[in-house]
Amino acid sequence: MHKTIDPTILYFGTPVALISSLNPDGSPNLAPMSSAWWLGWSCMLGLGQMGQTSDNLIRTRECVINLPSEDLVTNVDRLALTTGKNPVPERKCQWGYRYEADKFGIAGFTPVESESVAPPRVGECPVQMEGIVHDFRSFGKNVSANVIEVHIVKLHVDENLLVSNGNGSRPHIDPVRWRPLIMSFCRFFGLGREVHPSRLAESDFMKFVTQGTAPQPADSSATNERR
Repeated sequence: MHKTIDPTILYFGTPVALISSLNPDGSPNLAPMSSAWWLGWSCMLGLGQMGQTSDNLIRTRECVINLPSEDLVTNVDRLALTTGKNPVPERKCQWGYRYEADKFGIAGFTPVESESVAPPRVGECPVQMEGIVHDFRSFGKNVSANVIEVHIVKLHVDENLLVSNGNGSRPHIDPVRWRPLIMSFCRFFGLGREVHPSRLAESDFMKFVTQGTAPQPADSSATNERR
């Protein structure tokens, strides 16, 4: 039997993403989040308006979306309850947040220079997506948040995760090897075993995706000029 409930928020979780951006003084900021989804070469990010990351993306229009694997959970957790905004907003102080200038350092991550945007990538993350902000707006009811549309201009993937089907198909990520870190109801999880074969994975749709007919990443020329 189902029961009708009225929770504070509707949040079921997605893969954890680490958003790297640049602060006003040029230093790198790094923020964990898990309100993100992708379609084609575009990504929608849901970010709190009180955070420094939201301010940085709106100001610079650049970021890197880094996806950690489940074995990096300890590093990711070190970023919890930290913010790059100084002074810390009063509400965040009440929640236990503290200001931290060196997010890469406290997490034990290595900043790596990006190719098309100014913010650095997270060297340890097996998936790194350089992106430019296409649009943003306030989002939600009774919540202080922005929705930010990011177009991916460069994708970097650990070679150990890649597979090719031959016949001129593009390399793509093997879902068996890819072990993303998942956040569900603010708790960390990994992936379990594959539970059932997928008809979609065996369909012509996947041929469309892997054989070079999928949309190309956004043009990064404007971004390179801004650097």
